[in-house]
Amino acid sequence: MMSTPDPQKGGLVDTGAETRELYASRGYVDDVLPVRPKDRSWSITQYITVWMGPIHNILSYFTVVGFFALGLSALQVVGAILTAAVIVSIGYILNGQAAAKYGVPFAMQLRDSFGSKGAVIPTVIRGIIAGFVFFGITTVSSAQALDVVLEQIFPGFINLGNGATILGLAVPTAITYLIMWVITVALFLSGQKFLAKFSTWVNPVVFVLIVIAMILAVTNAGGMGEVLSFRPLDVDVTPLIFITCVSMLVSNWAGPIVNTGDYSRNAKSMRAPAVGFPVGVIGSYILFALVTIAFMASLQAATGGNFDINRPTIFVEAINSIGNPFVVVLLILAMNVGAVAFVVFGNMLPAGLQLTAQLPKLFSVRTGAILAAVIGTFILPWKFVEATEALFLFYSFIGSMFGPIAGIMLASYFIERRRTLDLDRIYEDPKSASPYPAYNWRAIGVLAASFIITMSGTIFTNVPFLVEVKNLAFFSGLFIGFVGYSLTILIARRKS
Repeated sequence: MMSTPDPQKGGLVDTGAETRELYASRGYVDDVLPVRPKDRSWSITQYITVWMGPIHNILSYFTVVGFFALGLSALQVVGAILTAAVIVSIGYILNGQAAAKYGVPFAMQLRDSFGSKGAVIPTVIRGIIAGFVFFGITTVSSAQALDVVLEQIFPGFINLGNGATILGLAVPTAITYLIMWVITVALFLSGQKFLAKFSTWVNPVVFVLIVIAMILAVTNAGGMGEVLSFRPLDVDVTPLIFITCVSMLVSNWAGPIVNTGDYSRNAKSMRAPAVGFPVGVIGSYILFALVTIAFMASLQAATGGNFDINRPTIFVEAINSIGNPFVVVLLILAMNVGAVAFVVFGNMLPAGLQLTAQLPKLFSVRTGAILAAVIGTFILPWKFVEATEALFLFYSFIGSMFGPIAGIMLASYFIERRRTLDLDRIYEDPKSASPYPAYNWRAIGVLAASFIITMSGTIFTNVPFLVEVKNLAFFSGLFIGFVGYSLTILIARRKS
């Protein structure tokens, strides 16, 4: 059954009510069915604002502060951030095209690349493993920042429990973690229409508060000249170290690159995400870069340079260096709003969609997302943010999986399918004999090979080349995934 592009909708494909009902009769729930052009609600504005708040969260800042620990200067950090912003924007645009055209979510698009059953593998990687872990890490980072807010409001809060811990987490932070957990889950349960309005109106407010705080930080540091000259460690920075930092930051946002279809499927036109994503992402990253170096320069001025750049809460200390309790409280609350948005859009929603797509009888999007929130807590995510090294290793691990998935998806859509999706294959009837292979072993094999090659540097630490491949995990995986799968396409075509 063919679906045709609607010329009035800029090339968007309308499956039609009859086809959509057919797919629903096969057992596919409404959340994973193609969104028809008339039902889409996201314009350029939504794509510009959706990442404005999420980029400004404590975890992202902690990641970038770690670049200073590698010896980067303020200008080099700005360069790394903007390079990552451009790469992330390109990833969103390219990997979001198929979903924008057909209205299908990421989890269903995977079936065209990996097979109806083979899609479970990348689904587990993106929606379950990454969704669960990122939920916990981001939430605990936000909780540590919220500790400062409650200490300002309730002096002595930070000493609750007299040093006691709950599963390794200090009692005050366990309380703030629970608060952030409840707020995040409640926001997700409010629904996608509310979330779209939330991002449109709240994220610009986050922007304004961050700009005000940045001005104060620049003033505390002694001016923009002092900010731009900030460099806590005077060591040589090689091009490979710089590229590694870019790779780490891209890995931080690699999840949304992989499942960007979950957002682009709501586009009113192909132009909306193509324009909105780069404007929103690059604009947000410019401010993100300036805020990072301004706050760290402010901390240096306040402490005379006496601080540990590797301490997990170092950026929270940098926020405190502003000195104005009212602004500090508002800023941390604003960043936590951004963190909540990051968790909801980048982790809970993908986890729920992926579980629903693969196990529709067991999960809905809501129950799948809540499971991510529960398991994301029981994996003790605070262990990942105890040191910069542990966090960077996590990014290498994530990048080694996300990179090849993105590469395979791009090769499948642009080279193998020539910018088309086979919706009847994606929404095949599970009760009938399928004419399509359940597993695309070429894609699965390339994914497995890429992961092994990319992460081998963690075992063969005496092989510099493999260590660098591991450090550049997302880029390495993207290259191996795209080139490797493209080669299998050419070989298969020659055989046929």
